[in-house]
Amino acid sequence: MDALKCSSSTFLPLTNLNTLFSNHAFPKSPAPNFNRRAAQPLSLSAKDTARTSEPENVAVVEKPPLSKRFLVSDGLPSPFGATVRDNGVNFSVYSSNSVSATICLISLSDLRQNKVTEEIELDPSRNRTGHVWHVFLKGSFEDMLDEFGVLGADDNCWPQMACMVPTLDDEEFDWEGDMPLKLSQKDLVIYEMHVRGFTRHESSNIEFPGTYQGVAEKLDHLQELGINCIELMPCHEFNELEYYSYNPILGDHRVNFWGYSTIGFFSPMSRYSSASSRNFAGRAINEFKTLVKEAHKRGIEVIMDVVLNHTAEGNEKGPIFSFRGVDNSVYYMLAPKGEFYNYSGCGNTFNCNHPVVRQFIVDCLRYWVTEMHVDGFRFDLGSIMSRSSSLWDAANVYGADVEGDLLTTGTPVSCPPVIDMISNDPVLRGVKLIAEAWDAGGLYQVGMFPHWGIWSEWNGKFRDVVRHFIKGTDGFSGAFAECLCGSPNLYQGGRKPWNSINFVCAHDGFTLADLVTYNNKNNLANGEENNDGENHNCSWNCGEEGDFVSISVKRLRKRQMRNFFVSLMVAQGVPMIYMGDEYGHTKGGNNNTYCHDNYLNYFRWDKKEEAHDDYFRFCRLLIKFRDECESLGLDDFPTAKRLQWHGIAPETPDWSETSRFVAFSLVDSVKKEIYVAFNTSHLATLVTLPNRPGYRWEPFVDTSKPSPFDCITHDLPGRETAMKQYRHFLDANMYPMLSYSSIILLLSPIDDS
Repeated sequence: MDALKCSSSTFLPLTNLNTLFSNHAFPKSPAPNFNRRAAQPLSLSAKDTARTSEPENVAVVEKPPLSKRFLVSDGLPSPFGATVRDNGVNFSVYSSNSVSATICLISLSDLRQNKVTEEIELDPSRNRTGHVWHVFLKGSFEDMLDEFGVLGADDNCWPQMACMVPTLDDEEFDWEGDMPLKLSQKDLVIYEMHVRGFTRHESSNIEFPGTYQGVAEKLDHLQELGINCIELMPCHEFNELEYYSYNPILGDHRVNFWGYSTIGFFSPMSRYSSASSRNFAGRAINEFKTLVKEAHKRGIEVIMDVVLNHTAEGNEKGPIFSFRGVDNSVYYMLAPKGEFYNYSGCGNTFNCNHPVVRQFIVDCLRYWVTEMHVDGFRFDLGSIMSRSSSLWDAANVYGADVEGDLLTTGTPVSCPPVIDMISNDPVLRGVKLIAEAWDAGGLYQVGMFPHWGIWSEWNGKFRDVVRHFIKGTDGFSGAFAECLCGSPNLYQGGRKPWNSINFVCAHDGFTLADLVTYNNKNNLANGEENNDGENHNCSWNCGEEGDFVSISVKRLRKRQMRNFFVSLMVAQGVPMIYMGDEYGHTKGGNNNTYCHDNYLNYFRWDKKEEAHDDYFRFCRLLIKFRDECESLGLDDFPTAKRLQWHGIAPETPDWSETSRFVAFSLVDSVKKEIYVAFNTSHLATLVTLPNRPGYRWEPFVDTSKPSPFDCITHDLPGRETAMKQYRHFLDANMYPMLSYSSIILLLSPIDDS
C-alpha cells in the first residue's frame, strides 16, 4: 500500500514516503518532501484562499474518518512527513491555505492500472492543528516496484510507481562504528561523480551496474587515483522520465539523467538501488549508507550535490505533484498575481528564506548528515538562497491600490536567513558547505557569496582564466598567477585559499578531452537543434576540429590536457576533477549531456585501463605529489617569504599584456623547494633557473615528453638515462621548454665526487 493525498480545488501528490526515514530515525521538517507518483500517492488538494475571493467553506465531519483497510485516528502534527510509530504510520503535512485533505492509499495492483485503492477524507476538527494536517493509520503497507527508466501504466511518465510507506520491518543498518572523517578542507581532492554513470557501462564488469553498490565496488579506483572526497551529482529522489521522448539521432530516449529536479528531498534516489529489481525500494537507504561507510573506510568523504533552488513542477502552468498547490505563497517566489518567478531557469524558484521553507531546508540537511553520515553539500544555484522571499499581499492579488512597492521578491540580501541558519546550526556548521555562487537570473556572487567564514565556492573565474591562459590567450598571465595563489583577489579578507573550489571541467560543460578537441559545441543529439548549452567555452581544438586529425595535433592535445592538470594540482585552493577526465573521457563535443542515459555519460572502464600507464598514471602521480608537498595545500595565502615569481630569467616576472610565460618557486618543508613554469606560447624558450648553491634542479614533470617520461619518478626504468639528457642544461642552470608545455623541477644536492 502506498501514500497520502489531500483534496480540494488544487490536487497534488505528496512525498516519497519510503525514503523519508532511515532505520526509523525521522526528520522533523516543517514541510513534507513530495515525490511525483503516477497514481497521485500522497497529495494535498486545497482551496487556496490566497488565490480566490470565495469565502472559506469547510465541511464539518461529524464522525471520525473511516477506512475499510486501516484503523484511523487523529494523529500528531509533528514530525512532518510519514513517521513509523506504535505499529502504524503518522502522516503530517503543512499547508496554511488548504481547506480539506484526503489520504490516498494505492496497492501495487491498482497502481499498475492508475487506480487509487482507497481515499480517506480527513476531518479538520480532528485532523488539523493550526496549519498542519495529520492522521495516524494502522494496517499493512506493501512496498512498490521500482525500476530505472520504465514507464508506468498507459505510458505514464510521472512516474511508474507510488511512494512506499515506511514500516517497522525495514532493515536495520550496521554502521560498524563509522564516524565523520573531518578531513581538513585544504587537503581535499574532490571528484565530481554521477552514481549511475560511474558503473553503468558494460566494461565495469560488476553485478549491479549503475547503483550505489556499484560505486562502492569501484572505490578502489578512486583510492588509487588519490581522491579523498567524492561529490555525488543529485541523489535525492527525482523522476528520470521527466524529459522522456524518442531521440532519433541516437536511437534511444531522452531522460533526466543528471537529476537536477528534486521531488523527494529526504529520499535517496531509489532507482540507484541494486534491490530495485527485487521490489524492495526501501533498500536504497541502506545501500546509500553502505556507499558512505565504504568510502569512509578508504579515507574518502562524501559530499552531496543538493538542488534546493526549485522543484520539478515548472511554472504556474506546470504539473501538480509536490509543493505546487500545497501552499504556493509559502513554498515559491510569486509575482503579485501568482505567477512564478524563475531565477532557477526551471520554471519556479523555491522560497528559501520563508520561515517555513528555510526550516525545512535545515532539517533536510541535518537528516543527511546525522542519519546518512554525509560529510557536506554542494548547493546547486546557491545564489538563489541569498534572494529575499515573497511578500505575499492580498491587495496585489485582487488588484486594489497599494501604497509603495511591497513586492521585494528575489532581491539579494546581505544576510540571508537560510544561509545564516545553516552556517550557525550546531550540526551543519561542522560539515563542508560549497555554493555554486550564481543562478539563472543573472546573480553572480563568486567571491561575494555570504559565507560566515565557512562557505566555499565553485570558483568559476578560476575555470575561465585557466582555460584562457593555457590555450595561449593574451592578457591573462597576471590573472593566472592570482589563480595559482588561491584567488586572493576573491577570497582574501575573511576567507582562505581552501574556500576556492578550483576546477577546469565539471558536468555542465566540455570534458577535459573535449576542451582541447572542439572549438564549438556539438549538442545536436540533445534534440534542441544545438541551441542548448554554453556557447562561450574558452576551448581550443589545437588546430583541427574533432577526432580525426593529424598526429601533431593529437600530441599537442595530450600536452594541453597535462598542462590543465598541472595548473589544477599546483594551485592553492581545493582541486576538483570531473569523472572520466583522469583517462580522457569524450562526449563528442556535447557540453550539455543532461538528457543522455548512454555512452556519452558512462565512465568507460576499458578506456581507463588503456590509459592506466599513460594519462591516468600522470594524473595519479600529480595528485600524489600534491599530497606530499606541504606548500601546495596552504591554510593561508602565500607571501613573498615562501613564494617567488620568475620569468624567462629568475625573479623577473613578465605581467605584460602579451606575456604567455608564468613561473614561480615555492619553499616547501618536505621538498625543500619546487619550481613550476608554464609556457603557453607557440614558441619554445630556454629558461634560466633560480640559482641554489649546492643544489641542482632536476625535472619531475615535463608535459612535452611522452609517457612515462612526462613524470619522472625515482623508480622509473631508464630514469638515469633520461636525466643525462637534461644534465648539460641543468649544469648551466637552464632548462629548454617547448611551446605549450609546463614543468615542475625539484632540488637535488650536487654530488661533488
